[in-house]
Amino acid sequence: MDGIRVIRVWSYISPNKGFAKRIFDYISYGVMAFFAALFVRTDLIVATTPQFFTAISGYTVGLVKRRPWVMEVRDLWPESIRAVSAAPGKEKWLDHMERLELFLYRKATKVIVVTHTFKKNLTDRGVNPEKVKVVTNGVLMADFVARPRDGKLVEELGLEGKFVVGYLGTHGMAHKLDFILDCVSEAPANVHFLFIGGGSSKAALEERVKREAYPNVSMLPSVPKSEIARYISVTDLALVTLKKSDTFKLVIPSKIFENAAMRKPILLGVEGESKAIVEKYGAGSAFKPENKADFLDKLNKLTTDRAYYTECQDNCIRLATDYDRNVLANAMLAELKDI
Repeated sequence: MDGIRVIRVWSYISPNKGFAKRIFDYISYGVMAFFAALFVRTDLIVATTPQFFTAISGYTVGLVKRRPWVMEVRDLWPESIRAVSAAPGKEKWLDHMERLELFLYRKATKVIVVTHTFKKNLTDRGVNPEKVKVVTNGVLMADFVARPRDGKLVEELGLEGKFVVGYLGTHGMAHKLDFILDCVSEAPANVHFLFIGGGSSKAALEERVKREAYPNVSMLPSVPKSEIARYISVTDLALVTLKKSDTFKLVIPSKIFENAAMRKPILLGVEGESKAIVEKYGAGSAFKPENKADFLDKLNKLTTDRAYYTECQDNCIRLATDYDRNVLANAMLAELKDI
């Protein structure tokens, strides 16, 4: 793939439903990846999380092959599990996982995290700050270029004359999309909500939309990666939201960058570093997570104040340019070469 040899391994695949099945899914990949890696010549090992058992494999392969290993942290696991109450009654198990998490941080040659608040979290918990480096998420600018609305798609989805708020991504416990459905009936008359993706909460959300018969909501399944930009083109506003939790103040959802590159202002329901980025560039509005009045207020401003909306569009390009994935990839490569 793009000149890189990719080796795939067999693993047990499970939807994100049921704690035991999901953990077995994770463990099966970790075990198979460990054995496959034993037969690959390598100078350096990079293990990315989540999920967590990938990092365990990276550590053990490093021990066996006597090679340095890097732990890349894209989510704080198991802290994020606690945040969405995905493992009720498993607190003792999560405590053990947290001790293992800290052990792996200490043993890694270098830890690369995707937000500055992740770094602060790790160093506050005793991880050597010298070994923790930040390389954020970003966007491949060539893949997400501002374009006119896809007329065929607008017609197919019945979006003519609508101001479209788009959510493209995982419909999971962390994303609190049921809160958005609580708000849609009070949105301006010309606003239409377009949800695209899958996840553990998708079926329940679809059932609710069907039961309540919302006239201004469309729910579509996941689309191929190559089609994402086409679907973003028919939206006017990008919805980025997470459950209200201190844990999610640490994350930066990558959909911010993809939508910004296509000049789609961000309607953000995430606090912390994400909010700081959107507000720094003036690329949209941030509402308080799970606060209906604030959500509707920010939505109304973006739909009615044309000058403000246009300003946000222009600022989106500045944001995306500063998070160009090609630049960030070279920063990542520099960190690996440093080892």
